[in-house]
Amino acid sequence: MAKKLGRGSNRAAPSSYDFGGSWSPSEIELARRQARRARNKRSALIAALSSFLVLGTLGLVLVTSPGWETLRNTFFKWAYGFEILPKILLGFTTNATLTVIAGTSVALIGLAIALLRTSRSPALTPFRILATVYVDVFRGIPMLLVILLVGFGIPALQIKGLTNNVLVLGTLAVIITYSAYVAEVIRSGILTVHPSQRAAARSLGLSNFQTLRHVVLPQALKRVTPPLLNDLVALIKDTGLVSILGVTDAVRAAQIQTAKTFNYTPYVMAAIVFLLVTIPLTRWTDRMLRKSYERENAVGQA
Repeated sequence: MAKKLGRGSNRAAPSSYDFGGSWSPSEIELARRQARRARNKRSALIAALSSFLVLGTLGLVLVTSPGWETLRNTFFKWAYGFEILPKILLGFTTNATLTVIAGTSVALIGLAIALLRTSRSPALTPFRILATVYVDVFRGIPMLLVILLVGFGIPALQIKGLTNNVLVLGTLAVIITYSAYVAEVIRSGILTVHPSQRAAARSLGLSNFQTLRHVVLPQALKRVTPPLLNDLVALIKDTGLVSILGVTDAVRAAQIQTAKTFNYTPYVMAAIVFLLVTIPLTRWTDRMLRKSYERENAVGQA
């Protein structure tokens, strides 16, 4: 009887639920979609109006201020800015090179420190203590001071074989500082991997190294990729600090041009060059972070 009822119910099912036929939304669903479209249009209109009022008010206050003409001629002299733009771009190649070298070194050193701090081996206890001290010290000192201490301190030692190249010393200071930050980011990712993952891997016969390589690290690095990309964006910007040692990067090139004419447009052009690199990378980082959250909060299909 149950089978007959089941067969009868299948034959009596509407065509909208027939997986072999065409599906069309119900009247209720159509009304919901229409209501959502109307709500979205209303929200977009309110957002556009609010943005226009706020930004328009700020722009009006700016252009009607007494010193607007002086500010425009001093900071936004575009003809002069495009004239010296090639020199700033040439200096920015130094920032790009420094970012590649420092970023690669920071990733390797930060990973090594993170693995050392999460290690449980008793023989590595003194190294774990040193790694903890290193992270605490260089996360607590402003990078500007680290650059000054390394840039002027190492040459003062007058040790034979040590370089006095300001670009090398500046890069070394950046690596020292950022390695401490990246090590903590990676360590936090490692600690988020549940201990049951290690236990399951060990029960399958994997060694400690194999468990770390094939189970723990892939999950940890995947989780901390967005924060690491944020650190990369910050690294690109902070490479401009090495200019205090005399390195001719984008910031230093802008400073040289400003000193010639006492016009600050070169600083604005240097800022724009950095923005053209960091904003797309920031938006890409936000997109990856959003996708990561969506994957973690996704509900499986029944």
